[in-house]
This record gives sequence, structure tokens and C-alpha cells, in this order.
Amino acid sequence: MSRRLRVGVFAGLLVLVIAAVAVFALRDAERYRQRHDAAPGVPVAAAGGMPEGPRILFRHTGTDRSFGLVAGVPLADPGGERVISDVACDRVDAVGEVVACLRTVRGVVTRYELRELDADLREQHRISLPGIPSRTRLSPGAGLVATTTFVSGHSYLQTGFSTATEIRDVGGEGHGNLERFTLVLDGEEVRPADRNLWGVTFLDERTFYATAATGGRTYLVRGDLQARTLTGLRENAECPALSPDGGRLAYKVDGPEAGTHWSFAVLDLATGEETVLRGESSGVDDQAAWLDEDTIVYGLPRTDEPGVTDVWALDTTATAVPRLLIEQAWSPAVVR
Repeated sequence: MSRRLRVGVFAGLLVLVIAAVAVFALRDAERYRQRHDAAPGVPVAAAGGMPEGPRILFRHTGTDRSFGLVAGVPLADPGGERVISDVACDRVDAVGEVVACLRTVRGVVTRYELRELDADLREQHRISLPGIPSRTRLSPGAGLVATTTFVSGHSYLQTGFSTATEIRDVGGEGHGNLERFTLVLDGEEVRPADRNLWGVTFLDERTFYATAATGGRTYLVRGDLQARTLTGLRENAECPALSPDGGRLAYKVDGPEAGTHWSFAVLDLATGEETVLRGESSGVDDQAAWLDEDTIVYGLPRTDEPGVTDVWALDTTATAVPRLLIEQAWSPAVVR
């Protein structure tokens, strides 16, 4: 074979490979476009605003044209038709007529925001956030809103993550990063440089619970907004969620071997008795909400569909089996 012929064959093969790659890429892009332009694959109400009365708001996670938008269902019919809004949120919480929406605004410079909305999801107030949205909770009186974001740039950070957690007056000023509050662990005030706080849940307009982490350990802490203090209550507890009557806390606990498996547990604040909910076999990584006095709800990702999550319900007994509550959903907020 002459050199000219070898060059010609090589060039021909190269053209074929480039053409095959281009065809594959175009078909893949077309499949992606068709999927993300499609209508939701779950029952959707034909028209109308958010459900009135007791309801559940959440983030729709079907990989369709409504992905990421806030949706709502009546509390009495969580698996029924959902109303899907045109408001996008990464995390959502709602109390009464106030909705807290954490949002990523992508662009040349990506920004992160807290948007305070009314019951019809109309924006009332907007605040910039320092990092990627992670958690938000409103106080029972809807006068306070807490936000947790992932941040970078802390000098101690070699592995793991760093957070910024703040509490603000709804429609007003902030109370500062919780890392600046006085932290008391094991009866002594400590000032570790690596402290992180996240996952606030409110008892009232002054008292709250949250997670504190330092030295590779996590603590359930009780916060006093007026005194600006955080007091450790117990180890191995993350992302607390206070029951509607204020008597119990649901949170995540790590398994015997650190980092291997996260389960939910419920703490009776009056007796100090902790019940680990073994019936959920999947590792959990969410801040639960309470559906009622005996049931928590939370999101779980699907293993076979990246980006798609479902909301599950779990009774607060040790061996209760979880049940699917809302498919293609995330960040449930129960409005009673």
C-alpha cells in the first residue's frame, strides 16, 4: 500500500469516526431535549393556584419541563393531582402565609438567594446568600427564617464541607452567622476554629435546635436567639426537626461505624429516650419534616434516575416500614 493510499484510508476512517460521534451526540441531545420538554409524568391539576388550607408544598423533581418548580398538594391527598407553579426553588419551607425559597440563579456569575414569598408564591423580599442552598426553616409564628448554605474558603477546611447558617427576621434584618454565637459543649464554652452549624428547627420565636460539628463529631444543640448561645444536648445527631407539639425531635444518627449508614431517630425531650427508626434501610441525607404527630416525611434520591427524588413517610416506631408519599418530589413542607 502506497503512502498516499494509507493517508487516504486513515482520513476516510477519521471522517467516519467524527461523523459517528456527531450523530450520537445529536441524538443524545435530542433525547435530552425531548425528555426535558415533556409534560410531567405524574397527575397535574389542569389549572389554579396553590391548594388552600392544609397542604404540602415541595419541589417537583420529575425530569420534565417543570423540573425544580414549587408544587403543592392537599394534605388530605398527597398522592393526588399536584399544582405546579412557575417558581423555582432548591429548598422550600412554608408556615401560614409565608414561604421560604432557597434558589440558585445560574449565569455568568452564579448567585444564591433567599426569596420570601406569600401564600400565592409572590415575592415579598429577597436576600443574597453566601453559598449553595442546603436547608431552610421558618419559625412557628413565621417571624423568623433560618438558612444553611455550603460555603468555601475556610482555612481549616481540608476535607468535608463548611456551612454558613443564619437566622433572619422575615422581611427584616439578620441575626448573624450562628458560628458567632457562644457555643457550650459538655458544660464548657468552646471556640473551635472548625465549628460548623446547620439544620435549624424552631420551637418558638426565640428557641431553636440545630446541628453543631467540630473535631469530626456532631452535636444536637439548643439555641437561644436572644442570649446568642448554643448549648450541646447530645452527640451523634444531625438535622433536627421538631414535632408539631414541640415534644419530640427527629434527626439523623450515624451507624456504629462512622460514615457508613445514616438513619432517622426520634428523641423524646421529656424523657430523653431515643428511638432509632430501623425500618428505613436506605441511608438518609435530609432534614425531615413532620406530617403529623406520629409520622415524619423526607426525600430520597432514586438510584436508577439521577436527579429524581421521592418523598417518603415513616411512622416514628422502631420497626415501621416507610411508604411512598409523593413521587418526584423533594423538600416537603407541611402547612397545617
